[in-house]
Formats: sequence, structure tokens, C-alpha cells
Amino acid sequence: MVQLSGTYRNGNITLDEPINIDKSVKVIVTFMDIDADPKEKRLTFNDFSFAKSRELLKDVKGSLSDAVIEERRSAL
Repeated sequence: MVQLSGTYRNGNITLDEPINIDKSVKVIVTFMDIDADPKEKRLTFNDFSFAKSRELLKDVKGSLSDAVIEERRSAL
């Protein structure tokens, strides 16, 4: 893994140092100076409720994982 820094401007990324790679590689781009939108919905501890989960799963016979697998297979 190689780590480089650069600058993003108008849809283009300019690297601070040149790099020579002869094949396609996956990259991860992290925007360090931009804060997340405060209006964006974030999960909180109150979003997780054991009682709500039990209510949603009351009709599931068997294991939750089997139900999820079956649901995803039927969606294909």
C-alpha cells in the first residue's frame, strides 16, 4: 500500500508527488478538510431498540440469518 497526498479542485486530483504505476489499482480518497453535513441523519444509541426488534421479528419462524438469506435470494 502506498499513501500519497494531493489536492482536489474542480473534479480533479493533483498529487503532491508523482507516482509511476503500470497497472490499474483501486484507491481510497479521503477529504480531510470537509466536515460531514450536520443535517445528515446519524445513528444514535436510541435508534437501537431491543423491543422494536422483537416486534419486527415476531412473525419470523427460525433464525434471523436464514430469513435474511431467503429474502435476498428471492430478490434476485
